[in-house]
Amino acid sequence: MPLNKARLPFARSGRAGRATLAWLREPLTPILHPSPWRLRILGLALAIGHPLFGWVWSVWVPQPYEPAWLRGALTLLALSLALPWLTNNLKKTRTQAIVSVIAWVELPLFFTWMYLSNGESVAWLASVSAMILIYYHLTDWRLATLGVLLAAATAGLLRYGLAADVSALQGDLRAIDLVVIGFTWVCAILLGLSSADLRRAQLQRTLQTMGIMAHELRTPLSTAALIGEAIEIEAKKQPSGIHADQLYKLADRLHALVRNMNHQIDTEIANARLLDLPHIVDLISAAALVADVVRTYPFAMTRQRECVRVSIQENFYFRSSHTQFAQVLDNLIKNALRSLMAADSRYAPAALKITVEKAGEHGRLVVSDDGMGIDAAALPHIFKPFYSSNQGAGHGLGLAFCQRVVGSAGGTIRAKSTFAVGASFIIDLPVSAAPGSEKTS
Repeated sequence: MPLNKARLPFARSGRAGRATLAWLREPLTPILHPSPWRLRILGLALAIGHPLFGWVWSVWVPQPYEPAWLRGALTLLALSLALPWLTNNLKKTRTQAIVSVIAWVELPLFFTWMYLSNGESVAWLASVSAMILIYYHLTDWRLATLGVLLAAATAGLLRYGLAADVSALQGDLRAIDLVVIGFTWVCAILLGLSSADLRRAQLQRTLQTMGIMAHELRTPLSTAALIGEAIEIEAKKQPSGIHADQLYKLADRLHALVRNMNHQIDTEIANARLLDLPHIVDLISAAALVADVVRTYPFAMTRQRECVRVSIQENFYFRSSHTQFAQVLDNLIKNALRSLMAADSRYAPAALKITVEKAGEHGRLVVSDDGMGIDAAALPHIFKPFYSSNQGAGHGLGLAFCQRVVGSAGGTIRAKSTFAVGASFIIDLPVSAAPGSEKTS
């Protein structure tokens, strides 16, 4: 018992470290809770707020620095958030980048500039504090932290570098301002971390539910398998003839369906462990792995199996979980076959190609197909959990699972595609020494 107590702080610090690493590894979300109307309302609020507070700080409660031209320019910039062409499709990388830049200019850069230009007044101290909380509510906490630091540096360089008549707080007053802003900033970061943890917990619960549902499907499938065996027994009792042959064919079809469904269930259960993959390190031969996956894949028809071409340019070994990496290839083959089906493919020979090769100091696996391809706007998002370029055919976990497994092996996965022409998924992996040989350089 004393040993366990002694280990407890280390276990807690280890869990805290893993939680922090998980927060840092989560995909960046430039716009939290994206909605066209949410952004349009934000744009209209800023467009109304600029002239309103421009009047307040210049007429009602005059401040030392309140330029009308700056308020006017930012009002026009804010109105751009209400334009349909910008907010209609918030999944586009370009749209997210534009909105992120507008938010950065409107919030941390402008507010920090006005705070410094007004001699760090109490009014702008309160405004900066409110801005920090709002900014962390609009975007990912990591992007918000970077944005605040960059805005403070930019505004400081512009203000103190270009203006010689800067009057600023001194001594205790400046220290008080720094304490207030620091306290607000820490609160904003903690709220951002809490929000990220909540989203992660919600994702974990969703994945667990999917895994449980997939597991429960095994019960009716077991019954179907028993029915198939009963049909085979009945076929053996029948005299040879058309009736017996039909029963055997029916039993074979039922068994094939059960195998296919069990394979799909294994896939869904593996994908549902997206956030909690066991750390297993096997020495894997890339060529043997590909051969094993293709051999055991439950193709729906012979033409699908025959359209697959495996090309071993140069074999290599790498470290990962054999089971998890087999699931990665399973996911990529399934997506390729689905793309070929969407393209009304005849499953021509080599319509689905799997290549094993070396690329410099890395090993490379390439899965390519001649199917429908992926739209250019969707490419930056395909590895995000629950994002699917074909909402009617997938739940968007397969590629996120692939990226997680490949990343845990120290590798990278990327996609290249031309819509209506085909797609290629390229996996680059660090090479390990082959059995019985020294580690390759």
